[in-house]
Amino acid sequence: MRFAAIADIHGNHLALEAVLADIRAQGIEEIVNLGDFFSGPLEAGKTADLLMPLNLTSVRGNHDRYLIEQDPASMHASDAAAYRQLSPSHLDWVRSLPFDTVYRGEVYLCHATPKDDNLYWLESVSPEGFVFLKPIEAIEALAEGIDLPLILCGHSHLPRAIRLSDGRLIVNPGSVGCAAYDDEVPYYHKVEVGHPLASYAILEKTAAGWIWQFRTVAYDHKAMSALAAERGRADWASALAAGWVR
Repeated sequence: MRFAAIADIHGNHLALEAVLADIRAQGIEEIVNLGDFFSGPLEAGKTADLLMPLNLTSVRGNHDRYLIEQDPASMHASDAAAYRQLSPSHLDWVRSLPFDTVYRGEVYLCHATPKDDNLYWLESVSPEGFVFLKPIEAIEALAEGIDLPLILCGHSHLPRAIRLSDGRLIVNPGSVGCAAYDDEVPYYHKVEVGHPLASYAILEKTAAGWIWQFRTVAYDHKAMSALAAERGRADWASALAAGWVR
């Protein structure tokens, strides 16, 4: 079995197009999608029109949930910007997606963690705002009860693979469309990958077990940065231009 995992597109349709082309170039036909499809000041509607016909195995992210649960008047600016671009059919598609699922009987998929779509699985944040790898004991505690060899999550936008003590593998493929951001929860912090490329992962089942490959893909990030700036989002413009929040 060989397939691709994508996550955290955040309305960046140009990044998505480039990643899909790269996946095809690798000879891969199956893709799973780990959520946060639309939120951001970019092109949510175009992203939805690209995604929906693909019929990918997909799970909802926290920002996808906000789009169908929150009053538009009280949404965060990034969610509100996406909501204004989405049609009723787009939102119905989001409503149809599960919180988590199992792919091909042996791969567990969720956006963030099995019980909380707004909690980093592999990272912690210090009160000073430093983002660091969780201790293995904390990572394994969140994986309790998931008796599958491969676990996929997104949410932190950081490509990372962790082998648990019992051999299970957890992989975050990184973000397709948002190379950096800041957040207030649980403490103010920045997540910055330090480059503007789109990220995804290839997973392959071998005789020795599951292996992974992280891939980065160039796209016209300057055009998306300019769009964010035009729409009054200097933070997004910086993140898209260089992978840093400034």
